[in-house]
Amino acid sequence: MDLAYVCEWERWPKSTHCPSVPLACAWSCRNLIAFTTDLRNDDQDLTRMIHILDTEHPWDVHSVNSEHSEAITCLEWDQSGSRLLSADADGQIKCWSMADHLANSWESHVGSLVEGDPIVALSWLHNGVKLALHVEKSGASSFGEKFSRVKFSPSLTLFGGKPMEGWIAVTVSGLVTVSLLKPSGQVLTSTESLCRLRGRVALADIAFTGGGNIVVATADGSSASPVQFYKVCVSVVSEKCRIDTEILPSLFMRCTTDLNRKDKFPAITHLKFLARDMSEQVLLCASSQMSSIVECWSLRKEGLPVNNVFQQISPVVGDKQPMILKWRILSATNDLDRVSAVALPKLPISLTNTDLKVASDTQFYPGLGLALAFHDGSVHIVHRLSLQSMAVFYSSAAPRSADEPAIKRPRTTGPAVHFKAMQLSWTSLALVGIDNHGKLSMLRISPSMGHTLDVSLALRHLLFLLEYCMVTGYDWWDTLLHVQPGMVQSLVEKLHEEYTRQNAALQQVLSTRILAMKASLCKLSPCTVARVCDYHAKLFLVAVSSTLKSLLRPHFLNTPDKSPGDRLTEVCTKITDADIDKVMINLKTEEFVLDMNTLQALQQLLQWVGDFVLYLLASLPNQVRSLLGGPSPLRTVPAPWVLACPLCSAAPPPSAAAPPPPGS
Repeated sequence: MDLAYVCEWERWPKSTHCPSVPLACAWSCRNLIAFTTDLRNDDQDLTRMIHILDTEHPWDVHSVNSEHSEAITCLEWDQSGSRLLSADADGQIKCWSMADHLANSWESHVGSLVEGDPIVALSWLHNGVKLALHVEKSGASSFGEKFSRVKFSPSLTLFGGKPMEGWIAVTVSGLVTVSLLKPSGQVLTSTESLCRLRGRVALADIAFTGGGNIVVATADGSSASPVQFYKVCVSVVSEKCRIDTEILPSLFMRCTTDLNRKDKFPAITHLKFLARDMSEQVLLCASSQMSSIVECWSLRKEGLPVNNVFQQISPVVGDKQPMILKWRILSATNDLDRVSAVALPKLPISLTNTDLKVASDTQFYPGLGLALAFHDGSVHIVHRLSLQSMAVFYSSAAPRSADEPAIKRPRTTGPAVHFKAMQLSWTSLALVGIDNHGKLSMLRISPSMGHTLDVSLALRHLLFLLEYCMVTGYDWWDTLLHVQPGMVQSLVEKLHEEYTRQNAALQQVLSTRILAMKASLCKLSPCTVARVCDYHAKLFLVAVSSTLKSLLRPHFLNTPDKSPGDRLTEVCTKITDADIDKVMINLKTEEFVLDMNTLQALQQLLQWVGDFVLYLLASLPNQVRSLLGGPSPLRTVPAPWVLACPLCSAAPPPSAAAPPPPGS
């Protein structure tokens, strides 16, 4: 790991801005980071602020006054990265959404409230979309073989199977509250106790099962108490939200059952499921004032032994052994320095032994590790099942051996700068941390995790992650952090080659994403930077073409599958003659008739398109002559992607002073 950049916030006076307690941070699939601070005015009153930062432009931070009356305890992005949930210590939950799709404009119109009950865990309901990465098939030609859809049920569905949107939260008093967003804009909220005997909940986390259920893990903060698990089922009955809960098997941390260390780690400080859509693995951290220990547990089905007496009475019992669910410890660390923050990977790599072996054999390391931040200022990436160290970053202290016991390390006179909140990017190639002084640090995590990889293998792994971002629509900025200038040409060519192998329907869906991805890659090398303007210009023309095509309607509703715009594109591709009359003969002109108001609204856009096409036609001979080194005859035929813009080839010459006549 190495440091990419640091945001010092020099424009924020230290006397007025201070980190929130607790500090909340969230990273969206659009590579937007949301985090909290408190603003103190002259009267020492605190204003709870939410800051939105674009990782590509960290110098431009948008701050929102959350209007929360108490400290913000949770931040949570939705799956699209366009909405943000915030919850505070007074039980208030707000849903923030982009205004006009702008990252610097946010508004909150809906929310829920559990008055006076602090929120300790918050999550959006699952929408049923889950992908699996098949690293062993990275050389396959079809994206469907590399990234497959996993059967996963939404938490709640509307009529027709459409996922219902909403969120679930857990309070400190042991309540679970669910809010559902109806298509009409109405919010249905219901609150229920996790169990009959309610107790204090200091830590909680939320995960989802493939059957549409929700699993909630809770702890009261004491390592001597059990970690409880509950199944939550959400339904809508008579236009009201209904919550049903069921107790699941619980566990005690192993460090509390060891007589030598029974009282060494009195508090549970971190409780996390290893994956949002995998409720069978959980990570626990118990700490003292000076040190911590981390344990990884897994829920398994085991056979329940039956006494011989019952087997003799009922032979059926002996033939079919009853099964129970039981928590088993997978791994545990030695004594570590005190853990201050934990960040889990979001890359959907399965945690089965077979899949982990495949990832190890292919030397594909992204997504295999989780991040642990310590009070001495260091950050460790450890394997998320074996908890073995994979990478280490030291911020302020001198490098030390990872195997050195925490008790032998010299202590500094003052409190060290350490991360209070961390988040891994969606490809696990970057890590953001916010320290106890409010400073934000961005770390790059090498895809090789310190292992020596061939250049071709490193390129294949980067290409695989870029393809994953292209298929899912996630932002790929964190992947670009590891692209060297010498890799750009090969990545662009291989990306285009893989794109052309897909079927026509998928190519049409991904056409704009691959253009944007190529433009981002070409910025990284001086040899290809000249192409960036071409890719952006083509993106702009594709947007213009899509806008114009959307205005055209078939003359008859029972026409074939091709729209008028698609037929125009097909005709322009086949007919190379520049005579526009010959093009119009093959078209149904009645399909290109628009009402006068629409034409007047598009007059300036059509004028610009006409001017642009004439400019291309006039400049093509000069460009060809310069390439050939001398004068050369040239047929002035527009490129197919220019002729794909409907109405532009059929429009009158833009030099005409009069506007197009109505209906033309």
